[in-house]
Amino acid sequence: MAWHDLRQFVDHLERRGRLRRVSVPVSRDLEITEITDRVSKASGDANVALLFERVDGAEMPVVINAFGSAERMAWALGVDRLDDLGERVAKLLDLTLPGTFAERWRKLGTLLDVVKAAPRHVATAPCQEIVETQHPSLAGLPVLRCWPGDAGRFITLPCVFTRDPVRGQRNVGMYRLQVFDDQTLGMHWQIHKGGAEHERRGDDRMPVAIALGGDPALTYAASAPLPPGVDEVVFAGWLSGAGVEMVRARTVDIEVPAHAEIVLEGYVDPAERRTEGPFGDHTGYYSLARDYPVFHLTAVTRRARPFYPTTIVGRPPQEDYWLGKATERLFLPIIKMMLPEVVDMNMPAEGVFHNLVIVSIRKRYPGHARKVMTALWGMGLMALAKTIVVVSDHVDAHDLSEVAWRATGNIDPKRDLMILEGPMDDLDHAALRHRFGGKLGVDATEKGPLDDVAQAWPDEIVMSDEIRERVTRRWKDYGL
Repeated sequence: MAWHDLRQFVDHLERRGRLRRVSVPVSRDLEITEITDRVSKASGDANVALLFERVDGAEMPVVINAFGSAERMAWALGVDRLDDLGERVAKLLDLTLPGTFAERWRKLGTLLDVVKAAPRHVATAPCQEIVETQHPSLAGLPVLRCWPGDAGRFITLPCVFTRDPVRGQRNVGMYRLQVFDDQTLGMHWQIHKGGAEHERRGDDRMPVAIALGGDPALTYAASAPLPPGVDEVVFAGWLSGAGVEMVRARTVDIEVPAHAEIVLEGYVDPAERRTEGPFGDHTGYYSLARDYPVFHLTAVTRRARPFYPTTIVGRPPQEDYWLGKATERLFLPIIKMMLPEVVDMNMPAEGVFHNLVIVSIRKRYPGHARKVMTALWGMGLMALAKTIVVVSDHVDAHDLSEVAWRATGNIDPKRDLMILEGPMDDLDHAALRHRFGGKLGVDATEKGPLDDVAQAWPDEIVMSDEIRERVTRRWKDYGL
């Protein structure tokens, strides 16, 4: 199902019993974070989306943890399971020429989905029901102060729209925004991100628009590490099955999502920097204060009665883990297309996306695991992965206990560890220096004659099928 806006999705969550309204007054300074942190780490039905209806000093309700489970993340993208995303991508990437008329018709339908994904342009929009261009202010937004050591309040779930000043291509990214005052924000786009690339290409003030809310698929697309040149708005339309409606902003030459809750318009001057941070980040540590660009507000447009969508980050699991898990499942077919030996991949919460990638492969020749490691490090933002663990195809990459057993028992450190240096995530506090450091590859596959192992590799302890079936059949007889 395609969602026009955030409130449609929130209504769906409430109907399905996956949203709780908090009607008592709460503070946006730390209290909402502590409540949400407990809920996001809860299991089962206790992990729900939250709608805070009475935030101290604010008129807008706050929506948080809307994407905070595999189920809700899948619903946000119009599917029942996150693995359905990968199946859609695999279908699109199937380049074989179909033979029968029925197969050709189905292939045509797949291609038409891409055509329908193009954005639709409208003249009027809900996000511009109220327009403030004279003395616009951020004061009306219930922006959270998340953690005690944060430098201030931060907008954490934005879709930041920029255009390449040379090529004119659009980029939509998700970057945290520190509130400096009622007219300025710290623009934390890291050096590897599209917004930073656009800034480097220009000498003049760069128009920027920041959308809060709207189609959940677009919010997700802003967080996804899409290849250069792939328009996040078109990608969101493809995910939804319907093009995102866009409207011209009022004070900058940028189109914004028509069904956003709030839009902040303004500009970034490439010559200006200001200290931003520290900020309690998804690594579970405070990221350091550094100089970043400054966003200057020229207009605020919004719905008459908007929601304020936000999220918190911190020691995982948090809501952002499920945004990352959607990316993992979505891009797995693309990785498989480039590396057919790959069976599955897992980027567990404990690895905070870039610290640990587990890959299972069909091993065929000496050095095969190393080939996969180096190939992954050469794929887009996978270049920032700190540790890659490769296991054999019969190993469940999502079973961390099994992976740990294989990764400790199947390696000789001298033979099976590969250490190299390269680019690192902007937030990696343990790197040799900022954005550059060491990487570790672990070949946890079984070793055999191909690997020139001196001693025989032992068989695993596995009960016979006959006995397993007998015990299963007689289990009730044992009185256990």
